[in-house]
Amino acid sequence: QVQLVESGGGLVQPGGSLRLSCAASGFTLETYTIGWFRQAPGKERERISCIIGSAGSPFYADSVAGRFTISRDNAKNTVYLQMNSLKAEDTAVYYCAIEGGGYGSSCVMGRIDGMDYWGKGTLVTVSS
Repeated sequence: QVQLVESGGGLVQPGGSLRLSCAASGFTLETYTIGWFRQAPGKERERISCIIGSAGSPFYADSVAGRFTISRDNAKNTVYLQMNSLKAEDTAVYYCAIEGGGYGSSCVMGRIDGMDYWGKGTLVTVSS
């Protein structure tokens, strides 16, 4: 069965860095679009990054562009999110999700309901 497991969250100080992992099983992620989403307390879930289809083209929300980098390791069937220059407003539960297809339209458009499978999330807290 399809599973996504996030890891790497924790407590970091503002300006610090963290690397999140999304390990996939039950499918080969290389041909799919994987998105990173986050949900802060009391806020709606938002898309922050996508890695699109076989080409692995990246997409970033303006709020994280230049600070976060999405990548994948096809041999490990894992997608990563390197987060640098973290801010307090980055505090959230971070989720990875699969778009059922390789086009990436739902992820890029931030359509939560267009993502088919979700991990359970990993908590990132940015605080001094």
